[in-house]
Amino acid sequence: MDGRNARRERNRRLAIAVVATVAAGLLAAQAWTDEPGRTKADADDGQWVRAARDYASTRYSGLAQITSANVRQLRLAWSFHTGVERGQEAAPLVIGDTLYVVTPYPNVLWALDLRRDGAVRWKYEPKPATAAQGVACCDTVNRGAAYADGRVVFNTLDAQTVAVDARSGRELWRTKLGDINRGETMTMAPLIVRDRVLVGNSGGEFGVRGWLTALDLATGAIAWRAYSTGPDRDVLIGPRFRPFYAADRVPELGVASWPAEAWKIGGGTVWGWISYDADLDLVYYGTANPGPWNAEQRPGDNKWTNTIFARRPATGEAVWAYQLTPHDVFDYDAVNEQILVDLDLKGRRRKVLVRPERNGYVYVMDRATGEVLSATAFAHVNTTRGVDLATGRLTVNDEKTPVLGKVVRDICPAAPGAKDWQPSAWSPRTGLLYIPHQNLCMDFESLDTSYIAGTPYVGAIVRMYAGPGGQRGALTAWDPVAERAAWSLREPFPVWSGALATAGDVVFYGTMDRWIKAVHARTGELLWQFQTASGIIGQPITFRGPGGKQYVAVLDGVGGWAGAIVSVGLDARDQSAGGGFVNAMRDLPRHTPRGGTLWVFALP
Repeated sequence: MDGRNARRERNRRLAIAVVATVAAGLLAAQAWTDEPGRTKADADDGQWVRAARDYASTRYSGLAQITSANVRQLRLAWSFHTGVERGQEAAPLVIGDTLYVVTPYPNVLWALDLRRDGAVRWKYEPKPATAAQGVACCDTVNRGAAYADGRVVFNTLDAQTVAVDARSGRELWRTKLGDINRGETMTMAPLIVRDRVLVGNSGGEFGVRGWLTALDLATGAIAWRAYSTGPDRDVLIGPRFRPFYAADRVPELGVASWPAEAWKIGGGTVWGWISYDADLDLVYYGTANPGPWNAEQRPGDNKWTNTIFARRPATGEAVWAYQLTPHDVFDYDAVNEQILVDLDLKGRRRKVLVRPERNGYVYVMDRATGEVLSATAFAHVNTTRGVDLATGRLTVNDEKTPVLGKVVRDICPAAPGAKDWQPSAWSPRTGLLYIPHQNLCMDFESLDTSYIAGTPYVGAIVRMYAGPGGQRGALTAWDPVAERAAWSLREPFPVWSGALATAGDVVFYGTMDRWIKAVHARTGELLWQFQTASGIIGQPITFRGPGGKQYVAVLDGVGGWAGAIVSVGLDARDQSAGGGFVNAMRDLPRHTPRGGTLWVFALP
């Protein structure tokens, strides 16, 4: 074969190879998008399709254009005011060339054009019931939306889940799941797993019975509902339920561990985070505190409040459960995030669930079985003396247990815990978990209370204040293998925002006194900061814009439980206002006004 023919043959073969590769790619993309609940965006670090970024809830991005060396050059690219000035806890979503953000009540969903510096493409207004604001325990917040199959799905404060067409903003379906007349609201971000939309309720301080519900992604029809309390059939506990600890294998604990009928108004709501392991086909989530706060009215372990559940997403069937804080007496809701990672522990590679918990411990658990492998305090804790790994139970410090009619002082951590809902971030590059949290203690007095549907069911007077050291917040980098902090940064106020870790070895987080900060992932060195118009309790994200540039985005708008003194305008002279949080935040109004602006940053 002469040179010319050889070149032709090579070109012919190359063309065939290219066509085959493109065809294979198209088929793979089609297969990917044909699986309900998943999208090509899941495989693209440039997009952000759910609040936690990925199913493992790492909040880690592989984007590395912004690095620890150049982050000091970060500049404001554009901003957008949401029109709602209350507590903005949501994570924006980015799909293709559109950014989506959902506001607190009235839960407006905005679609912004990334090709035109955030120009409005459309907005969807669900118009939730006005009365829902009156039964929202801790501000009228919303923690974000989720995307799959051309749909943006989110919850409204009046306990409805809505699916909207991502291109047009047209409502596709809306399903009512709770009753605000009983005190039920919804504030959490959904998780979509295949054809299931997983959502839970809020309202434990109103005697609501908690549940996780699965909806059909295509239609919004209810597929199953798993209650947190009550008979095994309601909790979806069946013959394949295998908790690791023997004490949890007794039938009907959701009834037997309560006084008669108390489980019906016992809390255990599901307003936090959900993770998913596709290999094990298990979703993981936590249930909130039992009600009322006066624990003498509900003797027993109060199953299955303060519990991590592992369930099958298709059916809701419980595979295992672990109660982090049995008979919770401090409002230590167990709704925090589950970070799913593989770690080398004692010479063995383990599939683990890492959980920085409200009770003050970082739990490392075998996510297939629910066994606690380690539980180490990451903050100042005097309510308990550790976790017995043989039984999985906390060792309680009886000196700090509330007693009816008596003020028990210096309880640490306070009711919001060492860490509340604000989500951590994990970096596979550093092997560190970045935990935004608080440093608060409290005085607690139990009171008798009665249940009246739709009204507060608490039974306690609480006063919070700064813990040892005087600072009220911190960002701590935690090594779950070494079971210790690598470094920790003090903040004057609780760090009530989420954290974001990137492949550029940068960690982003926000503060309640109006700063978005970037620190070195390995050392904690402050690399960059920008002062926003209001305090930040939102979740920062990063994405690749249509032009290929990496951006960082975050909402300001102080509020939530920690910032209610500003967003709701509570009276600082009432030390017990806002569940006692107001006393710890008396000076916050001097540092921030209300707000509701999306800030987007990029390198020049």
